[in-house]
Amino acid sequence: MKLNLEKPIVFFDLETTGTNINSDRIVEICYLKVYPNGNEEAKNLRINPEMHIPEEASAIHGIYDADVVDCPTFKKVAREIANEIEGCDLAGFNSNRFDIPVLAEEFLRADVDIDLSRHKFVDVQVIFHKMEQRTLSAAYKFYCGKNLEDAHTAAADTQATYEVLKAQLDRYPELQNNIAFLSDYSSFSKNVDFAGRMVYDDNGVEVFNFGKYKGMTVVEVLRRDPGYYSWILNSDFTLNTKAMLTKIRLRELTNR
Repeated sequence: MKLNLEKPIVFFDLETTGTNINSDRIVEICYLKVYPNGNEEAKNLRINPEMHIPEEASAIHGIYDADVVDCPTFKKVAREIANEIEGCDLAGFNSNRFDIPVLAEEFLRADVDIDLSRHKFVDVQVIFHKMEQRTLSAAYKFYCGKNLEDAHTAAADTQATYEVLKAQLDRYPELQNNIAFLSDYSSFSKNVDFAGRMVYDDNGVEVFNFGKYKGMTVVEVLRRDPGYYSWILNSDFTLNTKAMLTKIRLRELTNR
């Protein structure tokens, strides 16, 4: 089924130095930009992560230090990537939990001002797990009837994700061919920050989603325990988490 688009949507996949969204870096990004008229543009970029790529990561995606030594750093291409996705919706496989948070961290490190929260996100893995409970290779075989060759390469995974979403729309009539619906359906929770350390409750109020203050409103905690803000800023939380917490704190100070 052809996607019903009001604006372009960018399917993307990252290969990284590891799975820690706080500290690991991108070594490859591939994206497929699909326009409302059906036109498609694809791009693949190798990135120098400015750190050693652990052997266990290389064993998965096949990218080694020598492969990226002459490639640009993310900072060099960050503005180009931001321009490509500005004004677009975003889609991926496990993207809400991993690719989006990692990309947000890289943009912050590169000092590129892009508000990813303004974009709609479609996570094809969430749709798949809600419907069938399997992996991308199994999803590709199940929905598209094809074996996923070159799995764990960004280009192959990106193309497969795009094809799986179209096949999901064909298979499940209850799925609306509408990015707003798909974005909402493929979201597990209403995250304030991409790492999900803070979420919106049923009333749209920010609450902590971890630790001793889990379930309490962020504003209440900042008033009762001002040192908690400093602790988070000085601890191993993502830059995006710290930025969103600071935004809430400044909002409350302004409104006093």
